[in-house]
Amino acid sequence: MTRNVFTDKVAIVTGGSTGIGRATALLFARHGAKVVIGDVNREGRETVAAIEREGGNALLVETDVRDAQQVERLVAAAVETYGGLHCAFNNAGILPAGALFADVEEAAFDQTIAVDLKGVFLAMKYEIRHMLKNGGGAIVNNASIAGMIAEPGISPYVAAKHAVIGLTKAAAIEYAAQGIRINALAPGLVETGMTKHWFEDENTRAHLLANTPMGRAAQPEEMANMVLFLCSDSASFATGQVFTVDGGYTAH
Repeated sequence: MTRNVFTDKVAIVTGGSTGIGRATALLFARHGAKVVIGDVNREGRETVAAIEREGGNALLVETDVRDAQQVERLVAAAVETYGGLHCAFNNAGILPAGALFADVEEAAFDQTIAVDLKGVFLAMKYEIRHMLKNGGGAIVNNASIAGMIAEPGISPYVAAKHAVIGLTKAAAIEYAAQGIRINALAPGLVETGMTKHWFEDENTRAHLLANTPMGRAAQPEEMANMVLFLCSDSASFATGQVFTVDGGYTAH
């Protein structure tokens, strides 16, 4: 992708403090975008500092994506600080502790749905409202291959990510004619802090790698590249789709 392709563009990244979100925030900035990170994790300040060290512009707005007022404030801050909103990567999410379905605690289910699903719904709601006023934009929601298939022990996550894909498609067909493109990213195994415990467990790690034809985990930057492509004019006819980046995991 050509450098500075996002010059004069403003991008929101929720969950931009670590992992895929951080990698995407950095890459947006390296391509010229002004980046607004929404996160409850104050490590987002380091992401902002890293962008500024490279000469970019970034802002952290502490945001609990479960709270409508905080999400609305995040979008307002992007518009007020940098003059608009052109791209968004709705990435904030959690991975619940592993448990078989009948053993899942209700509180764990509610928390996963609130962050991973409601958080995406609220982010899209307020992003779309602004984009409708300003000629369109591009949104990418971070789903997962768990939104397409199931793995044992993470049923709340599977449910939330399947629903994220449904929300993505529903919103995409409603707003395509108004110039808003909405797609979902479905990462496979990515080496991040959230998946660290999978790598530390020999059996889990062996199972995941054995079922990934490329034989390795992805790095966050490999997901960030797809997000930027989907937000760019190079993907101008792509909307309502799920883009799977999983090293072949779901190709079986």
